Amino acid sequence: MEDNMGKSLVLAEKPSVAKDLAKILGADQKHKTYYEGSGYIVTWAYGHLLTLKMPEDLKPEWREWQMELLPMIPNHIGIKPLPKTKNQLKAIGNLAKRSDVNQGIIATDSGRAGELLARWILQWVRFNKPLKRLWISSQTNKAVRDGFAHLAPASKYDHLYESELARTTADWLVGLNVTRALTLKYDDRLSSGRVQTPTLNLVRQAQKRIENFKPKTYYSINLKYHDQTAKLSLNNPMLLDSRSKAEKLVDELKKEQLVVTSVTGSQNKIKAPLPYDLTEIQKVANARYQMSARQTLNTIQQLYEVHKVVSYPRTDSRYLPQDIAETMRDRLSAVASFNTDAKQMLHQKAPVTKTDVFNDQKVSDHYALIPTEERPKFEKMSNDETKIYRLIVERFLGLFAQPQVNEVTKAVVTAGDHEFDFKSSRVIQSGWNFDIKVSAEKQNLKNGEAIEPNFKIKKEITKAPALMSEGELLSKMDQLNLGTPATRAEIIEKLIKSDLMERKGRYLSATPKGKQLLALVNPSLVSSDLTAKWEQSLEQIADGQLSANKFIDSIQVDTRRLVGEIKSSQVEYHDYSLTTKICPKCGSHLKERSTRDGKIYVCSNPDCDYHRRKDPKISNHRCPNCHKKMEIIDGPNGQFFRCKFDGTTEKMMDKKNRKKKMSKHETNKLMKKINQDEEPVESPFAALKNLYK
Repeated sequence: MEDNMGKSLVLAEKPSVAKDLAKILGADQKHKTYYEGSGYIVTWAYGHLLTLKMPEDLKPEWREWQMELLPMIPNHIGIKPLPKTKNQLKAIGNLAKRSDVNQGIIATDSGRAGELLARWILQWVRFNKPLKRLWISSQTNKAVRDGFAHLAPASKYDHLYESELARTTADWLVGLNVTRALTLKYDDRLSSGRVQTPTLNLVRQAQKRIENFKPKTYYSINLKYHDQTAKLSLNNPMLLDSRSKAEKLVDELKKEQLVVTSVTGSQNKIKAPLPYDLTEIQKVANARYQMSARQTLNTIQQLYEVHKVVSYPRTDSRYLPQDIAETMRDRLSAVASFNTDAKQMLHQKAPVTKTDVFNDQKVSDHYALIPTEERPKFEKMSNDETKIYRLIVERFLGLFAQPQVNEVTKAVVTAGDHEFDFKSSRVIQSGWNFDIKVSAEKQNLKNGEAIEPNFKIKKEITKAPALMSEGELLSKMDQLNLGTPATRAEIIEKLIKSDLMERKGRYLSATPKGKQLLALVNPSLVSSDLTAKWEQSLEQIADGQLSANKFIDSIQVDTRRLVGEIKSSQVEYHDYSLTTKICPKCGSHLKERSTRDGKIYVCSNPDCDYHRRKDPKISNHRCPNCHKKMEIIDGPNGQFFRCKFDGTTEKMMDKKNRKKKMSKHETNKLMKKINQDEEPVESPFAALKNLYK
């Protein structure tokens, strides 16, 4: 699998992937920052090691948040190392300079973000040797070996890198400028972006439909026949808006003879659905298991990366390339070890019945989510991993199964000028829908049959529309081209962390702050039209049909317009984060803010630095008496531990005495965050730390 006599430097996205690659490649000599052996040096990143420079890195005056300095339009932004992972970046640089390294291999995630991540690192360390790309859709040994046997020149993916760089730069320009403008204009932490704001608006529109809803009462007339019920067909069901009208109509119907005037029957074949793409499985997992989009993505990432039992998660395709057809039998064999339907299909040598799933034209960078040839080890899987894996397997087995066949019967009963439609459906072949059983035959009406009048009046009330579920929001984002399958989960989480949106079970709603932001922000940012235009341009850049520079020029024009609109806006703002609590230092009111560590109170006086947690933070430090976790309390002389169960207090170690070197716990914590925050959203750099001061 190696080229020439020198060594290949392989760059993986994270340590766990590097470890697996090294094992497959035979690089069995373990070092602190890399593996080596068999002609390969395998090293790793921790997700992104670099980010775009912040405004203050580019011009000293941009360190100050001043409206007259906006918009900030630099000629070139550039990149800088992330502070916590500088040592690993330096180690990669040292490996790149080794005289025995004759080529590099990019082995980060096969997608836009993975491409940008690797290119930034290689640019920073000034890697000037031949460069190749590993492009795989599953992490099995077979897939990895095959991928290394068919490496492509990295230049093949130049346009993909340029597309992601253009997206990141555009988000820098719009996100930072609009956020600064809003924050300065209304003196509050207000964040806006070309994807997150229209996403918030979708949720808000669903809320508005509920707020504007006025329930109406009406009455329906039902006709009963044995265990079947039919509703009177009316052009406008709301015509019977009082019980007296319904009773009067029933009296008229009783005078008429009830006769079955037609009976029709048909068979309805329902083909198996296509396999999942990421958005589709996030919707199903949200509806069935109340899992958030991010939870589902992280779970599939584990199934792909750790257990190696599913194909690449961040896919936008529900089709398979033709060359996958020859692997279908092996994949079926892998799931037959635990699934009786799969075992039976394997035994009967069942072919793929849904042959339209093989379509090279509808597969972009990655194909649909399907099982790999790796046999699952459920004893090593979490409950969520097992649930999601079974969902993927169910869809996969449908490709080998027969259609579901339903028998549909419709009988029309006439009473004078009025009709009642009886409809019944029964399953006569379950096919791919393995959980459904064949139904027993029902007693059906016969043509010309006269039936007894058995009318029931029912009071009905129009139902209010529901809040938007996370699954429905993902569908809308997909329809409107808001974000990508890889970034949508994080966009939703970012809106929640920013106090612009809140999650209630599986449903979402805009907070008072979110509602107000939508009134303050530029109309073009609220609409999805701007983002749809951007995404179309980014796809054109990825396909080599549009210059990235031309796209950025148009974004600069948009940025100037958006900032100008905010500066001239006359809309008033009410700060919903302001509380009735008083600052003990200066007497001003405190504001409530959300941070990564929970909610805090900060002083509304910009010259006062007072802040405290809203609720005490629970530490991992144990009470010496009851051994339960202690709270961290902010006291006048600094922080200390307190047990809320027995009142025990303990001093906290001074920060100066803590080890400066990253501990194993801190390393694990960083890796956990990387696994959760795999993809940058609108801007990987926009933590906007200055807003949290």
